[in-house]
Amino acid sequence: KRWYINDKIPSSPEYCLILFSSEIEFELKNRIKMNKLIIDVASEKIFLMIISNGSIYNITHENTKINYEKLTIIINDFLLSKNIKITNINAIYINQGSGSFAGIRNSMSVVKAFNVAKKIDYYCYNLDDFKDEKDISYENIPNLCKKYKIKKNLINPVYLS
Repeated sequence: KRWYINDKIPSSPEYCLILFSSEIEFELKNRIKMNKLIIDVASEKIFLMIISNGSIYNITHENTKINYEKLTIIINDFLLSKNIKITNINAIYINQGSGSFAGIRNSMSVVKAFNVAKKIDYYCYNLDDFKDEKDISYENIPNLCKKYKIKKNLINPVYLS
């Protein structure tokens, strides 16, 4: 027997459109995976959160100078523990203060490096930006940044004196 392609014309244009739109929807669902990383070193502990298509993971570390210096390693280890690569992160949200100078400076440097090296957009928020909000949970930070039109890739830190 010989194998060959048999051209068949769909019975109706609607059927053809349904197949075409279903294929596009399938491709988009498989291609778009929104992974958001939230970093907060301005608080009492170093806090990291990943929001990945409905799943939420978080971890805290002691807020020390040694941990500031190895923040990239801490972030990478956290991502790998959830089988996520830094290249799979779509956006980073970082608390820009107020807080310690060393912690904020190091975290902003790490985020800026991710932006330059991997083209990951970041949003620098301050909890004062959301003072009128009732739900300022970490899970809600991406929505609040969108609602309050926090500018993408703009750093404006607030340090404690």
